[in-house]
Amino acid sequence: IKMAGDSRFPDVDIDGSEKSEEMEIVVNVGGVRQVFYGDNLNQYPETRLAELINCLSGGYDSIFSLCDDYDPGKREFYFDRDPDAFKCIIDVYYFGEIHMKKGICPICFKNEMEFWKVDLKFLDDCCKTHLSEKKEELEEIARRVQLILDDLGVDASENRWKRCQKCIWKFLEKPESSYPARVVAVLSFLFILISSVVMCVGTIPDLQVVDAEGNRMEHPTLDSIETACIGWFTMEYVLRLISSPNKFHFALSFMNIVDVLAILPFYVSLILTHLGAKLMELSNVQQAVQALRIMRIARIFKLARHSSGLQTLTYALKRSFKELGLLLMYLAVGIFVFSALGYTMEQSHPETLFKSIPQSFWWAIITMTTVGYGDIYPKTTLGKLNAAISFLCGVIAIALPIHPIINNFVRYYNKQRVLETAAKHELELMELNSAEGKAAGSKSELEDFSREGKEGPFYSSRIKVSHSDTFIHLLSEDKHYRTRLQSCK
Repeated sequence: IKMAGDSRFPDVDIDGSEKSEEMEIVVNVGGVRQVFYGDNLNQYPETRLAELINCLSGGYDSIFSLCDDYDPGKREFYFDRDPDAFKCIIDVYYFGEIHMKKGICPICFKNEMEFWKVDLKFLDDCCKTHLSEKKEELEEIARRVQLILDDLGVDASENRWKRCQKCIWKFLEKPESSYPARVVAVLSFLFILISSVVMCVGTIPDLQVVDAEGNRMEHPTLDSIETACIGWFTMEYVLRLISSPNKFHFALSFMNIVDVLAILPFYVSLILTHLGAKLMELSNVQQAVQALRIMRIARIFKLARHSSGLQTLTYALKRSFKELGLLLMYLAVGIFVFSALGYTMEQSHPETLFKSIPQSFWWAIITMTTVGYGDIYPKTTLGKLNAAISFLCGVIAIALPIHPIINNFVRYYNKQRVLETAAKHELELMELNSAEGKAAGSKSELEDFSREGKEGPFYSSRIKVSHSDTFIHLLSEDKHYRTRLQSCK
């Protein structure tokens, strides 16, 4: 930095009473030199660059508290910081706002702003969105790392039942934790498929049997397979409920509600079959049992528990509610307009199939969605022209939101893969830092570390002392973990 107006440096030939507004400052950031004037910097006196104007009066201690190095001969202050981020930050002195360039990590840019003491309120709203998204990703990575560390750690203060409960939960909810857990997950998946196939095959008339009253019912063999599958689902649900750390949250979870809906019809129909005949007529009991059997289709949604693709699709649909709402609005307007036009144009034909506008809604729906069953169709020339226009409008309305929905699906899928990789990378770095921190220890300790493996208490204790320059606040509140997030580099 080159500065005029301080008598401490012999090559400064300007009177020491010179005002700070007339001073000229040259800053060297990462090899990039920038020239500033006091009148610009004093607009924001609390920033680091503005503090440089008065730092010379405090001597070298004051100078080196603000910069990394100073060369009196060249009159330059040196900062070992990112020059690309600095070029964006200095815009606040000229334009009053800051825009973040593409390719710069939002978290690193936030750290640069904190170093230069520039408030985040000067960051433009579009850039704040990227920063908030990055914060959410870091919180998700921290949450995943925390879950993995909780699984690896063994709390000696817990009693035997708590440890057993945690093992059961890990065994049923986390197939990647061990080979037996993966086997159980595959078995659960197969039971879902078998139960769904049995439900479909049981409706084939040739495979059904006739009871004493002449009513058709499922084959006893298929009924036994169905009972075995329900037994497996019941045992799985009960064990997961018992081992759940938060039973209220477990009961209200969507996938667990699906599990209940898949199991409940079997037991309700069983109760109605044996006890319902005493309380109501037999025909009513059979109708109730038949309705409950139809509810068995809910078990197919259990596949989402074992399929990351279905979970990603569900999330993409949730994020696409706006696009889906627009699609439904377009279709609703088109259905109303074209059904009214079709009814009006077809009234002149003696054999018209358009009896009323509400009845024409069905024709408009199957036409705009390109289904076209043919049960209702126009017979006049104007009616056919109206049908052609409604068909084209339906194709356009359906095609419009497809691209945003696909983008949401791809974005979420790629994001989940990145977060999973980042969490694993974070654990590897924590393990590496832990091993390096204990490199000066005895050789026997290192042998114990490799022998006990990742699931032992030795591993957990070593992880907790890993350090680096980036702080994960979510993990630090309770466990005091410090790690370097590779996703930010």
